[in-house]
Amino acid sequence: MQPADRAWSALLAASRAARNGLDRSRAASFALDGAGGLREVAPTAADAALVWHPGSGWGAAGAWDDEADARLALYLPLCAADPDRPLTLGHLGQSLDGFVATRTGDARFVTGTQNIVHLHRLRALCDAVVVGAETVAGDDPRLTTRLVSGPNPLRVVLDPRRRLPVHHHVFVDDAAPTLLVCESARVQPGERFGRAEVAGAPSRDGRFDLHAVLALLHRRGCHAVFVEGGGVTVSRFLEAGLLDRLHIAIAPLVIGHGRPGLQLPPVDRLQNGLRPVHRVFRMGEDVLFDCDLRAGAPTNDGPAASPLARIH
Repeated sequence: MQPADRAWSALLAASRAARNGLDRSRAASFALDGAGGLREVAPTAADAALVWHPGSGWGAAGAWDDEADARLALYLPLCAADPDRPLTLGHLGQSLDGFVATRTGDARFVTGTQNIVHLHRLRALCDAVVVGAETVAGDDPRLTTRLVSGPNPLRVVLDPRRRLPVHHHVFVDDAAPTLLVCESARVQPGERFGRAEVAGAPSRDGRFDLHAVLALLHRRGCHAVFVEGGGVTVSRFLEAGLLDRLHIAIAPLVIGHGRPGLQLPPVDRLQNGLRPVHRVFRMGEDVLFDCDLRAGAPTNDGPAASPLARIH
């Protein structure tokens, strides 16, 4: 197995272990067990691949090459979610001038192939992938992990006023379980929409109480939640203070005018803007900012510099 493929197997195993009884109270080293899981080994074991640190989560152990190191560095922070420490991640792919689609809604594809694979990896590491109704209407996505190994997440479509027709992939293809979330008053007990289950959540003026939406997903065992799009949906989770991490991929593309990425209430002074601790990765021609929204604010000198690791 190539080191990068072995790293991906380790990431999937770490994600499963975190949800299935990992003892978080003590440090431990793990090797891959050959069946897609982890087995505990001595810290000095030659086949040690990962280490769990009670205070900081997963880390890499042993010798990895640069490609595998970069993959582990980017994805390991996403592999520690459990009922006591849920994780919500947002992602946007946008142009140099800040748009996620043209004004007609064409978004295929703003970012390149490597970032599309990245989306599939995020789906595989999370329990649920969330999109808004506009994303389903415009892109008709499948929201599966068909480009990578790993499980499909629960597909969650937020459509408060039930505007979407039933013909979209997520409602009819049976590729993965799907949950359609609507205003509570628009849901009948036991109702289905195509193949999708239907659930209600409180809303006001067509906008969901996103705390209630996340609580609904947590009750269903979805503790790692990936908010994939579109820009309005990701922005509302960010505005509500519900994102733990935010990935923004910037493509070398100028659209001129279109649908903007993040849309937040403006600030009058730069010092009041959100300046998160972040890392930067290369993905083909795109540049990915991995923003940790739960870390302490950076110092006046900014975050520590880091090498521009390339993700394959």
